[in-house]
Amino acid sequence: MKKREVQASVKDERLVIKRRNQMIKGAVTLFKQKGFHRTTTREIAKASGFSIGTLYEYIRTKEDVLYLVCDSIYDQVRDRLQKDLDHNRGTIESLKLGIAYYFKIVDEMQDEVLVMYQEAKSLRKDTLPYVLRKEIEMVAMFENLLSRCVQNGELILSEKQVKMIAHNIIVQGQMWGFRRWALQKVYSLEEYIELQTELLCNGLQK
Repeated sequence: MKKREVQASVKDERLVIKRRNQMIKGAVTLFKQKGFHRTTTREIAKASGFSIGTLYEYIRTKEDVLYLVCDSIYDQVRDRLQKDLDHNRGTIESLKLGIAYYFKIVDEMQDEVLVMYQEAKSLRKDTLPYVLRKEIEMVAMFENLLSRCVQNGELILSEKQVKMIAHNIIVQGQMWGFRRWALQKVYSLEEYIELQTELLCNGLQK
């Protein structure tokens, strides 16, 4: 499924990117506080630092803003994860480092991740599959890392087990964002990473 192009009347691509980044930042704060449906485009414009008229030069509907928010957040998480993951080593140590990198990204972007999962259901039916596919691409990064461990003899896993474990890693990282209000009372981020990684790897190693 191809990316949906959000129409803008402004032709300067650099300005479009700049204004939409401002819009995304303002919208994330509002969506976290009020939710997508209770937030108005006028409030988004104000939080972005420009007028409602200027806002509509870069989007057509409020749903366009939500789409841009979700698309941008997935891109940021994926790009940072892709940069940090060591796909070539295929060792248990590289897997542990990859898990730690991902959990730290979720911690740093917890507002964005929370908004993305709370509000994605409000996306248009023709847009949601594209956004969800981006999460599958992130899962695939860990599938690749796990598969290399299998190829190197570090792990003995079936293809289905690799897929399930990759999904588990993604969900465990998200859990820190969703339930940090409770988990922080018991664990620091470092302790959470260490314990989750220990539990995961103890179940994987021969």
